[in-house]
Amino acid sequence: MTDQHDDEFQEDLGPSKSQIKREMHALQEVGKRMLDLSDEQLNSLPISDTLKAAIVESRRIRKHEARRRHLHYIGKVMRNEEDPEAIERGLDAFDSGSAEHTRRHHLAERWRDRMVAEGDSAVGEFIDYCPSADIQHLRNLARNAKRDAEKEKNTGQAKKLFRYLRECIDEVE
Repeated sequence: MTDQHDDEFQEDLGPSKSQIKREMHALQEVGKRMLDLSDEQLNSLPISDTLKAAIVESRRIRKHEARRRHLHYIGKVMRNEEDPEAIERGLDAFDSGSAEHTRRHHLAERWRDRMVAEGDSAVGEFIDYCPSADIQHLRNLARNAKRDAEKEKNTGQAKKLFRYLRECIDEVE
C-alpha cells in the first residue's frame, strides 16, 4: 500500500534539480551562439526585445566573471520569455553544416531551377509562398537567368536569383 503512495508522490515532483541545471546550461550555450551573430542575423531571429538588449549588452562586457553572470541572465530570459526551439532553428539556418541550412539551400535551388524553366508561373507560386518578395525584381531576375540559360552563358544572373530567393526564404522561415 505504501508502494502505490510512493509512486504517486514521485510523479508529482517534476524535473530534478540536475535536469533543470542541464536545461539551463543548454540555454546558456544557445545564448553564447547568439553572441557571435551579426546585428542583421540577430534581428532575423524570433526573440524578444529584452533578449536582444541582453545580447547587445553582453557583447560589451569584457570581464570573465561579469560575462559568465550575464550569460546566466540570458539563459533566465530565454527560459521565461522565449521559445528555445524556434531560436535554435533560426541559429541552425546560419550554421552552414546544419540540416536546416542545407534544407533552405536546396529549397532555394529548386525554386531557382523552376523559375528558369517555367518563368512567370513559378514566380507567381513563389510569391504565394513568400508574399514579402518584390515581384517585379523577382521577375526581372528570373527573366535574366532564363536568358542566360537559353544562350548558354554564365553572367551570374542565376546566382543573383538564388541569393534573392535565399533571402526571401530566410525571412519566411
